[in-house]
Amino acid sequence: MGRTGLIVAGLLMLPCAALAQGGYSLPAGCTAYVTVQKADCSVSHLFRCEADPEGYQRRVDLNETGLAYLGVIDSETQWIESFHAADSYTTYLAPGAADPASLTELMATGRDGLDFQTVSDLFGLTRYAGEDRLTGETVVIDGVSLQRTAFNMTVFDQAGQAIWEIEGNEFIHPEWRTFLSGTRTFTTPEEVVTEDGTPVEFIFPGEPGFLESKPRFGCAPVMSKAPSGGLLSFTGSERS
Repeated sequence: MGRTGLIVAGLLMLPCAALAQGGYSLPAGCTAYVTVQKADCSVSHLFRCEADPEGYQRRVDLNETGLAYLGVIDSETQWIESFHAADSYTTYLAPGAADPASLTELMATGRDGLDFQTVSDLFGLTRYAGEDRLTGETVVIDGVSLQRTAFNMTVFDQAGQAIWEIEGNEFIHPEWRTFLSGTRTFTTPEEVVTEDGTPVEFIFPGEPGFLESKPRFGCAPVMSKAPSGGLLSFTGSERS
């Protein structure tokens, strides 16, 4: 396990104590810059850590029951490392992407092709192929200006078999160099599931609710789920 893996492992020891106090505590050397309350009964904290390579940033997602996701992206929004709490597994970006994610290309040309793989002990290699596109729309949510994107992605198992497809809309914040989730539809041979993780509130350092651990919006007794089978979803992203 490399330095990034060690930092993620350290984060996993924090949520229980942090949640008991009603707020989320970050590790030493890490600083959050925004809390995002989303429509799907989740809250995300975006933060950076001094020990990470330049341009890296992290996101932790919490739902009604606690920790849901921990992720690391680089300055181009590549999925460097992701921990999925429900099934307790971690994925890593495989080297040698055929067409790596590039936020720079997306902002410069309006389109970014994607073709890369992730690897985990649980599922081996998983391939993602698709694209992000800027729609040309600017959306203001809770005073924050975002650019809307459209995307589509096909997910393949390590045997090359297409497992599911996903399409929808997300948002980018060019200065933060990150994606923020929106609406997406997952299609498998068995079902079609639509989710809405659109941001509702942005809370900044010093404001009430910053680093709050409890989601505020969209919580209900029955929540929809992305397709099962252990594959990654875009719920707050790997990137958003």
